Amino acid sequence: MASALTWTLLFGYGLFVYVVVQKTTPRRVSASGFFQGESADGKTPRLWLLVSSAAISWIFAKSIDNAASLAYAFGIVGGVGYAIYYCSFITAAIAIYHLRVRGYTSLPSFLVDKYDPICAKLFLVAIAIRLFNEVWSNTKVFSLYFGAEGSLSYWMAAIVVTGFTVYYTLLGGLRSSLLTDGMQMLLAAVLLVAILTVLTPELLQEGFPNVEPQTQAAGMTFCGLALVQILSYPFHDPVLTDRAFITSPKKMVRGFVLAGLLSGGFILLFSIVGLYALRLGVEGQPTLTVPMLFGLPLLLVFNAIMLTSAGSTLDSTFSSTAKLSARDWFNRSGQPTELQAHTGRWAMIAIAILGNLPLLSIYLGDRIGPAIILATTISGTMVMGLAPIFLLSFIRSAGTLSFHLAFWSGLILGILRVIENAFQTEIFPAWMALGIGEYAIDLGINVYGLILCVIGYLLGALLNRKS
Repeated sequence: MASALTWTLLFGYGLFVYVVVQKTTPRRVSASGFFQGESADGKTPRLWLLVSSAAISWIFAKSIDNAASLAYAFGIVGGVGYAIYYCSFITAAIAIYHLRVRGYTSLPSFLVDKYDPICAKLFLVAIAIRLFNEVWSNTKVFSLYFGAEGSLSYWMAAIVVTGFTVYYTLLGGLRSSLLTDGMQMLLAAVLLVAILTVLTPELLQEGFPNVEPQTQAAGMTFCGLALVQILSYPFHDPVLTDRAFITSPKKMVRGFVLAGLLSGGFILLFSIVGLYALRLGVEGQPTLTVPMLFGLPLLLVFNAIMLTSAGSTLDSTFSSTAKLSARDWFNRSGQPTELQAHTGRWAMIAIAILGNLPLLSIYLGDRIGPAIILATTISGTMVMGLAPIFLLSFIRSAGTLSFHLAFWSGLILGILRVIENAFQTEIFPAWMALGIGEYAIDLGINVYGLILCVIGYLLGALLNRKS
């Protein structure tokens, strides 16, 4: 019965999105609509379409799961800490506004002009890995609602949702993504209200959970990590940055500020799921265990919100992949062409297939599988060098050397941290830790690493000025 209703829900979600696409998207959009989200009459997206699309595209299925888990681990401080990451919208808006008014039409075009084409290619490789990571991390989260990891129903859900999302994104590219995002944002908001309506009364009656001072301090350490990483984190996510170039600069700033408030507020409110689990002593993954307490109806609501958030992120991932492969990699400017759109469509299909391959790691053992998953992740630590590359780009003498000294310093530190986690070996000394708890060493690496990246960037500018 539960399985049948779950698949019925999936069918209903698919029908909902299909109707939205059929009603709002032409059978074949122009190349400008495919890459830039323009309407059939050539108009740029309206403010609230930009806001809703940017917001829901950052409410990943994985981020919803993380928000609940962090609140379960650290109390309300954990939810606040994860919501801090949504200040990335502000960082991106400020930095990209200054690029837009200087005439740049994309981040790669800026990198080619300011640094050199090789620097732009390195940046694009990093964000390509990010896009690859977005596919499997989202399909894995929602597929668990259909069956245990590795089961037939688990794999069927991953294949069906991925295939369907590829289908409608192939039709309209970014235009399809924007229009479905608007509807998915409304649906996600309704589902969140339903969840809060069920959980909040009992939580208020029982009172918010109290955590030990040491646990709260560990949560504050995570908040500190988020505050450091928002200086670099937004620049390696093309799902976010691509939307910064499709409207006027001023509209983009307004839209990004509103999207950050909307999505950050959504995540903070959803962390109540973790607080509920913590208050009632429910063990396990909150997004799976809490709805089970209330039976099938709430489980279906959770399933729906995971489908909605995953679908919105996947279609944005596919449209960004198309732009990266057909335009950004070759630093193409000007009006997009139908040939570029054709190339982009093939890139979508490729990443839909390749992006789900890490899910097969469950068959490789308890150590190798998780190690592969960690190795595929470009973390906020790895891209810390992007902060000076974009935020200090006003320094005229900064050039290719500045880029490399900042970029590689952050990347090497991030890779070492991934190796340390994957193989449970100690690489970074204990004195580097700042704060307490499991995120103390990460905070230390990010603070000291960011300082190192900035020094490297400034050193490169100084040497370039003297030469």
